[in-house]
Amino acid sequence: MPWLYFTLKPRHRAWAEAWQKQVQDPLRELETVEIAEGCFVAPEARLFAEPGRAIRLVGPGVSIAAHVFVHGPVVLEAGVSLNARVSLDGGAGGIHIGEGSRIATGATLYAFDHGLAPDRPVRSQPVTSRGIVLGKDVWVGANAGITDGVRIGDHAVVGMGAVVTRDVPAWAIVAGVPARVLGDRRERRPSGAPGGGWPPDGSQE
Repeated sequence: MPWLYFTLKPRHRAWAEAWQKQVQDPLRELETVEIAEGCFVAPEARLFAEPGRAIRLVGPGVSIAAHVFVHGPVVLEAGVSLNARVSLDGGAGGIHIGEGSRIATGATLYAFDHGLAPDRPVRSQPVTSRGIVLGKDVWVGANAGITDGVRIGDHAVVGMGAVVTRDVPAWAIVAGVPARVLGDRRERRPSGAPGGGWPPDGSQE
């Protein structure tokens, strides 16, 4: 529960920061890993960075929870949250997640794909990688999947269990397999307004 780290009272902050230093310093010693100050990395997380496939936490407030798998190249901007059991594989094209985006438990982002030609087994197929880009303030729901080549615009929401195979516009709410646009966040009532919920007109579809 990384969010608890960022809400610690001052009397607990000292030991928690020292503990995180013990976790993060061995990773920082690798030339393929960059971790900005003020981030959280669970000791149970698994980060794999190779030459040319760096992992970069480039701003404060990034959190990586327990049992997350990250294989570079991956860039996480300030405030990005990867919840438990998230899996990111940057392939060759890389994954870039914008500021403040939240990736819920069990979501998978794979920035590569195998060929399907019938003349050879899957293990021998050529691999392609175009990369995945998520804008800022994106919310990816639990157990959702995002495939190679997808671009998701700022402020978009991906529903739980969705499989995203094509680009998502900014502010869109998408769900389903394959994912399709169901709405627009700008049509939602402001937080705390009476009658909030979806659909925005209050009907039950």
